[in-house]
Amino acid sequence: MDKNARREKVLEVLNKARSMELYAISQYMNQHYSLDDMDYGELARNMKLIAIDEMRHAEQFAERIKELGGEPTTELADTVRKKQEVGEIFTFDAEVEDDTVDIYNQFLRTCREMGDNVSARLFEIIIEEEQEHANHFDNVGSHIKNLGDVYLSKVAGTSASTGASSKGFVNMASGEA
Repeated sequence: MDKNARREKVLEVLNKARSMELYAISQYMNQHYSLDDMDYGELARNMKLIAIDEMRHAEQFAERIKELGGEPTTELADTVRKKQEVGEIFTFDAEVEDDTVDIYNQFLRTCREMGDNVSARLFEIIIEEEQEHANHFDNVGSHIKNLGDVYLSKVAGTSASTGASSKGFVNMASGEA
């Protein structure tokens, strides 16, 4: 396979990943608004922070696509599901993130096979963050499943504020700027 064909294959997986990130942004922001409307502020706040992480990922993929001479997609990978019940949001999102980690691992292998270690490293970093999101969604989903209204009453009425500037969920959790 020649150099241009390898570059095109990398651009293809980068744009698929960007499309997945754009979907996640839209899905999670929709859920953020719903959770905020239901007065589950803490859950809404973390959902917004995770959406901000996804925005950063989408931008990182776009920047790499541009570096390689491609055009970043604006298409969403899937249709946003609206009006989800609080109990289904987190199990749904955990599945989305688990699928994302699996697919990104395949994309990482593709980048390595095509000789693009820069794009492969980008996938490595983002996979770690997506795994943190999956773990968070799994934990919250388990709390809701096992504790139900007791857990939800604990977070009801909490603040949804992310402050003046949002660093995203991963950066807030690790204390990074």
